[in-house]
Amino acid sequence: MTKLEYYEQSLATKDEELSGVRRTVLNLEQELREKQAQLDWFKKQLFGQRSEKQCDIDDKQLALFELMAPAAEQTQETTVAAHTRRGKKRRDGSEVTDEGLRFDANVPVIDIEHGCAELDGPNAQDYEIVRYEYVHKLASRPGNKVVLRHMYPVLKNKAQGNFLQPAAVEGVLGQAQVDVSAVADILVEKFVYHMPLYRQHQKLQDEGFKLSRNTLGNWVGAAAELLRPITDALREQLLGGSYLKLDETAIKAGRTKTAQGKGKMKAGWLWPMLGEHGDIVFNYASSRGKSVVEKLLKGFSGTLQTDGYDVYARYTAEHENINHALCWSHTRRCFVKAESLHPKLVNQIYSYIAVLYRIERQLRESGADNRQTLKVRRNRSRRCVDKIFKWIDIQIQRVELTPKDPLRKALHYAKDREAGLRVFLDDAWVALDTNDLERSLRVIPMGRKNWLFCSSEVGADHVAIIQTLLATCRVHNIHPYHYLVDVLQRVAIHPASRVHELTPRQWQQRFANDPLRSPLHYAE
Repeated sequence: MTKLEYYEQSLATKDEELSGVRRTVLNLEQELREKQAQLDWFKKQLFGQRSEKQCDIDDKQLALFELMAPAAEQTQETTVAAHTRRGKKRRDGSEVTDEGLRFDANVPVIDIEHGCAELDGPNAQDYEIVRYEYVHKLASRPGNKVVLRHMYPVLKNKAQGNFLQPAAVEGVLGQAQVDVSAVADILVEKFVYHMPLYRQHQKLQDEGFKLSRNTLGNWVGAAAELLRPITDALREQLLGGSYLKLDETAIKAGRTKTAQGKGKMKAGWLWPMLGEHGDIVFNYASSRGKSVVEKLLKGFSGTLQTDGYDVYARYTAEHENINHALCWSHTRRCFVKAESLHPKLVNQIYSYIAVLYRIERQLRESGADNRQTLKVRRNRSRRCVDKIFKWIDIQIQRVELTPKDPLRKALHYAKDREAGLRVFLDDAWVALDTNDLERSLRVIPMGRKNWLFCSSEVGADHVAIIQTLLATCRVHNIHPYHYLVDVLQRVAIHPASRVHELTPRQWQQRFANDPLRSPLHYAE
């Protein structure tokens, strides 16, 4: 071998080694970018803005400080002695005090009259009160719970000498030493304002009540069993409809048994279903599998809208009577993880999806009916959807997108679900997303941050029962306390064949104007 051949062979070897090093560096750079994208996504989940709204700003946008300036409050002129005062007015029409304290007509107001030195002096006859100036302050008492002492007369027959006494009226929980008002208050505190029972127990002790914490849990469980028939009736109504939205959220319920005693908390799932009238039903299950979906949707026929969880797709593929619609919001979220690596491309798909939401907002604001909605969707929205998937087909062909690239995963996520994402174009009821269902199920993760877990699967089932009714009350603007006080008393005397009349939406139509009250209401 000549020196020239030797050097050429050495040079080829070095070039091959250099190429290998370059490939390694490129792979490491790609891996680093992917890890950085994951880190940015986790940071955004922990510290970033959770809202998915985007600002629609055009070329005629206002200056920064004009955008930041607060909108002028609606005002009205009221005539006061000697001058004209401009009083503030809220959007709902209720007045606001001069100090800015806002409250409605149902809030009790206690007047405290202050004296004046001139009226108490020797020249008091020289003064007269022409008006009062009011200063409003929020006040609170150290405890609002009271004890109702029911008084039953004991009678004596003068002639016979025997004694008579009327039978004691049982409460909603039988002989339990609790009034329906307190039961309703405990449920609202725990399931609406997310105050765990142990905190309520501490609060009751501070207010002077000596109760066992287990007693509170027993009251909640007994109330949930009373409400179970109403929840079952509401579930039947939803499954009898033509439209349904379904989702799932995690919850810890019960513990695994080990030889040493109690083990780790078991994972469970609450499955919320949203009907076409806004009613929501929570269902507890110990798994997230397809068998749960089959059990929940037994007897349902119509349009089902979900996220992209593949269990729903496998279930609907086996049932021809179910039309499966998917969620554009979940599709958009898949591109969020790729935003730091491919900002221009991701912003482009954001803008396309924003057009769809802008069209839907215009339809809502104009009050369009189903016929008008379908007409606009089949023209404007369909063109936008076609453009989106044409753009996706082009981007999938990019050779620089590795299998692990988050943008490639997002593109395939959308492409694989194209049929479900197009369902809204031909059905006016189907929304772009399942965000309304997610807003309704927020009570579960919000509560989970406070009470952390359910001590048993029975307790998780009770959570599903009570949250079904209270979340539905919120949707229909029904006061949950007034609803519970009424139905806890009414369910025992209402005909079982008409239990559906006690579901929140129908209860609002039949009983909300004259609900049953607690004895405390009449005692006051």
